Amino acid sequence: MTSLFFDHVLQPEGWARDVRMQLQGGTIASIEQGAAPQAEDIRHAVALPGLPNLHSHTFQRAMAALTEVRGPAGDSFWTWRDLMYRFVGRMDPDDIAAIAAQAYVEMLESGFTRVGEFHYLHHAPDGAPYADPAETSLAIMAAAAESGIGLTLLPVFYAWSGFGAQPPSAGQRRFVNDLDGFARLREAAITGARAMPDAVVGVAPHSLRAVAPDELALLARIAGHNPVHIHIAEQQKEVADCIAWSGQRPVEWLLDHAPVGNRWCLVHATHMTDEEARAIATRGAVGGLCPITEANLGDGLFPAEAFLDAGGVYGVGSDSNVRIDATEELRLLEYGQRLGLQQRNVLARHAGISTGDRLYRSAVAGGAQALGVSAGLRVGASADFVTLDLNHPSLSHRPVERVLDGLIFGAGREAIDTVWRRGVQMVSGGRHCARDAIAIRYRRTLEKLTA
Repeated sequence: MTSLFFDHVLQPEGWARDVRMQLQGGTIASIEQGAAPQAEDIRHAVALPGLPNLHSHTFQRAMAALTEVRGPAGDSFWTWRDLMYRFVGRMDPDDIAAIAAQAYVEMLESGFTRVGEFHYLHHAPDGAPYADPAETSLAIMAAAAESGIGLTLLPVFYAWSGFGAQPPSAGQRRFVNDLDGFARLREAAITGARAMPDAVVGVAPHSLRAVAPDELALLARIAGHNPVHIHIAEQQKEVADCIAWSGQRPVEWLLDHAPVGNRWCLVHATHMTDEEARAIATRGAVGGLCPITEANLGDGLFPAEAFLDAGGVYGVGSDSNVRIDATEELRLLEYGQRLGLQQRNVLARHAGISTGDRLYRSAVAGGAQALGVSAGLRVGASADFVTLDLNHPSLSHRPVERVLDGLIFGAGREAIDTVWRRGVQMVSGGRHCARDAIAIRYRRTLEKLTA
């Protein structure tokens, strides 16, 4: 039994004071409010639930900032994608594990305690399946275990290169499966995940352009009660191509043809009408928003007002991992809305509400829903939490109700003191306990890949 005492804890129902929390077997065994500290207690000022990172492609961490040179005809998501395809051609499972471990260390240091790994780099560089179809998924699991982060693995089904089942390109050969091959891959991943204490394995149809309608219907069924994640309406070209194929916009088509509900996460959903945004909210699906990547790729801004006014739920993810920073995802989410609408405190939605508080709580709840786990610090939940250094200038001498404003809009990750995952302190003084060894292996891997 590990005992901790906090001056303040952010719980699902609000801020609690003088909280004594006991941990056992990686979960929260008891929470006592209005308590007195005991001699054996580990003391911290403020504890927050760790943030879920609902959308990540960790292998892309290795190419961060390598695509920031303008091409001869201008640049877009699609030119970035061509460069990404070329970059991943040499990675083997050991490389994937080394890159993922580095990314997961950075996630934990920034306050993410669980990741949704939208994993589609399945095969060998020549496109041949590995003897174990889940070889690269197991590499992801090994990286998660080494770093200590919680894992929701989202094996990706990817079959086609464009709407209407267009044949895949050579650059996509490492991603492509048929349904039988994908079923074998997912079953092997589920078997591997049993060795982890609280791993979840969902299903990820990559996008409407990569999955045919009959395949999407089957994937939704085999997911059962587990999470279903899909890229949707990220780019204007994607919307135009979907209309040309089906006569409908991507979100419109998906809602008409798939059982979208509260176990679904629609990633990006950038280019929607207000009607589509309201329909997603009504279905209970999570909006999977990745503000840093969406800004880096020039995707556009999520139509938040209509979505939230209809009761929509959202979470955030680091996607391409060009920069891994949980609080910056939240800050940029709000700032994007401010720039687009020329207003302030947009996502607070109501007078007298702290924007930072609303952002953080929403990302915890929506991210947990998307990743198939319970949200927040409560008895029986995984002991995943972040503590803050209230001596940071942006947090000092503030009422606790304004601490999240100071964290998100001022201090950022600099104010994170410790991060605990399943009752184990993985980060101290803002630094992961295994950072040095993992960083050495990552640098060697990058040297090999860029030679």
